[in-house]
Amino acid sequence: MPTPDDGLPEVARIAADLIRFDTSNFGGGTAHGEREAAEYVGAYLEGLGLTPEFYEPIPRRTNVVARVAGRNQDKPALILHGHLDVVPAIAEDWSVDPFAGEIRDGMLWGRGAVDMKNMNAMILTAVADLLRAGEQPERDLILAFFADEENGGVEGSALVVRDRPEWFAGATEAISEVGGYSISFDDRRAYLLQVGEKALIWMKLVARGRAGHGSRLHPDNAVTKLAEAVARLGRATWPVRLTDTTTEFLDAVTRLTGDAAGGDPDALAERAGAASAFLRSTLRTTTNPTGLTAGYKHNVIPDRAEALIDVRVLPGTEAESLEEIRRIVGDEVDIEIVHQDIGLEVPFRGDLVEAMVSSLGRHDPGVPVIPYLLGAGTDNKALAALGIAGYGFAPLRLPADLDFTGMFHGVDERVPVDALVFGQRVLTDLIRTY
Repeated sequence: MPTPDDGLPEVARIAADLIRFDTSNFGGGTAHGEREAAEYVGAYLEGLGLTPEFYEPIPRRTNVVARVAGRNQDKPALILHGHLDVVPAIAEDWSVDPFAGEIRDGMLWGRGAVDMKNMNAMILTAVADLLRAGEQPERDLILAFFADEENGGVEGSALVVRDRPEWFAGATEAISEVGGYSISFDDRRAYLLQVGEKALIWMKLVARGRAGHGSRLHPDNAVTKLAEAVARLGRATWPVRLTDTTTEFLDAVTRLTGDAAGGDPDALAERAGAASAFLRSTLRTTTNPTGLTAGYKHNVIPDRAEALIDVRVLPGTEAESLEEIRRIVGDEVDIEIVHQDIGLEVPFRGDLVEAMVSSLGRHDPGVPVIPYLLGAGTDNKALAALGIAGYGFAPLRLPADLDFTGMFHGVDERVPVDALVFGQRVLTDLIRTY
């Protein structure tokens, strides 16, 4: 449990504590595990008088859920969820120990400060605000903290939804990460509300050839075949293709900035400065090589070479995107699908959207809230199997010069302490009134 004597706001202390649990997830079932972090969260929930339940279908891959009774039992429950795992961090590349939870220059540093132990702390302390004041939320809240999100949730939320669907009984909506934070278009602040996410296809390219001595003339080289295919796919230029969400996003940016871009979607997204690469990815398919494996000795030509490709496609375009990828890769390289998951889009309207927008407006008046499509994915994909509409709403008011989106899975992840306090207050406001 956090100690009260370090002078930090509780939300920052909890986020720092969570960062200190090294819950690195290397993918493919290899991970340090979330057990200790889940036990910490469970102890905090028990301290609030709640009864957490744990599910560990795979050793050390621990999920924890608790329900908070609301005032109005006629309203559907709302899920607030986060994941406890993080992507690995190479300490030598960082300015600080990535698992020390260090506070420096008014910021909390460490792996998970952005993705997403910050939001986990905001959820916990927002609920604590209400319960310690003797209040109840407006409706039942289901607090869920999952394992394995950074591996597509296959050993986390997917198993929880399959094996413990009763945990989410009565819920129709959920909120989680990668939305609700501020960015700047030119010199104007705006908040992005995530109302959709692209579909996920993790694939492996496999090239085969003939093994032989590294000194010989050898045209049937698996490494060469793979390298050529990876370069073609990694450099492929995918066209802009708008969905309902990205159309709404561009319309909102046009109103905010004036149509100085002549309607060009990429140029409009570029008005977001450091966040533009993050936003431009929402307008098209992306095919990024992320790993290469081949060979075992300098003078041996291997008979097999492999590459990992992270593919994100717009909802509903999976089949045609795969067909185009096969054309780009060519006949000499095989494609193996490692993991595939759905894309999502939910309306930028309705009571929950209005409540989220209003909560932000009460704490940062006059700043517009813009819908957007996340280029990545969240555990909302798993909850969608239960008919639950998921949104990204981890509210943070951020400095205009902080490249927040660039720190997702990046080096020197950090978040301002005052942004965590802001997010806690906005979430408290939301669950008190919605």
